Amino acid sequence: MPGPPRRPHRTDALIAATGMAAGLVMWSLGLYSSPALAQDRGDWALLPLAAMCTAELLRRVWQPGALLLACAAFAADQATGSLLVTVAMFTDLCYAAVMYGPPRVARVVPPAFIAVSIGSTALLLALLRDAQALLLGAMIGLLTVGSAFTGLITRAHRDAAAAERLRAEQTRLLAEIDRAQAVTAERSRVARELHDVVANHLSAIALHSTAALSLREPDTTRRALRVIRENSTQGLTEMRRLIGLLRDGSPETPAPTPSLDGLGALVTQADEAGAARGLRFTADDRRTGTPLPAPVELAAYRIVQESLANAVKHGAPGPAAVHLDLRDDTLHIAVTSPHSQRPAPAVPGTGSGLTGMRERAALLGGDLTAGPHGGVWHVRAALPLEPPLPSQHQHQHQHQPERTARP
Repeated sequence: MPGPPRRPHRTDALIAATGMAAGLVMWSLGLYSSPALAQDRGDWALLPLAAMCTAELLRRVWQPGALLLACAAFAADQATGSLLVTVAMFTDLCYAAVMYGPPRVARVVPPAFIAVSIGSTALLLALLRDAQALLLGAMIGLLTVGSAFTGLITRAHRDAAAAERLRAEQTRLLAEIDRAQAVTAERSRVARELHDVVANHLSAIALHSTAALSLREPDTTRRALRVIRENSTQGLTEMRRLIGLLRDGSPETPAPTPSLDGLGALVTQADEAGAARGLRFTADDRRTGTPLPAPVELAAYRIVQESLANAVKHGAPGPAAVHLDLRDDTLHIAVTSPHSQRPAPAVPGTGSGLTGMRERAALLGGDLTAGPHGGVWHVRAALPLEPPLPSQHQHQHQHQPERTARP
């Protein structure tokens, strides 16, 4: 909540000036609420009026001082014949003390006025010994307690409205943060998909076109060109599917989700692509008949696909292998390829493939490491079949150690 203003409000100045003008008119015409008292003390009624107008001027900037000044002016006004304008401004100051005063003042003023009203009624009964004292006490309570509770209710509505505005602003900011995070996550997902389904085909095209240019045998050249045609066709198909996803939200015909049932085809393609570089690929699938969740199947397929593509692009001549095993409700993936004395890569890499593999593993609450050891490049991944709780997943992701990037 903002603090009180440092100078009188323009509305308060207008109220004070209007009250002073109306009070002077009533004083000049002799319009007193208690004519009997005004006969001897009517000329002094201007002092309580001036004090009340001063308190009215400071009703927002000087609480509870303005209320104390108003109480003193009200008592003096009652002793000098009482002008109706002074009483009206006193009720407004009782309201303003609760409405604009500090929270402590807003809590104290209504009970204090209740106590004053009860005490005044009892005192008037003791002095007047007449039932009319009850009417006077009720008037005092109406002027003070009624005004204070009106201010209290209005202040509660004002604070509730301010809280709702703050909550709405916080909700808007959270929605903006969620939107930005969703956009970032979607861009990362699209980047992974583009790399996995398109970049690998383009890499194969580059590898085989290089081989075709360096070979003289017609049969070998024909095989390389056939592989180039197949990969270019598949790459265009996948590109059209992704463009349809980005443009329309869903493809015209849903593409089948890749799974580990295509592991043999992946290894065969890698073996054909790596033959020119002296690479030989084998697969060892030791999974049981336990069905895997679709997200785990897709992530495992993409990790194996990217690992084989990296082996073809960067691996040295020699044997490469893929191992799959299911232990403790976790799918373990291991891809090894020769690392020592490797030739320069036929296709330059950016490292985004390793980043995408780690992101896929992390989204499932798993882990992935990649790096050389003993002349062999190892890619190891562990993908749990049951994803962890969101809090555990976040904790694991925040404390995941940095892994070695493939050169």
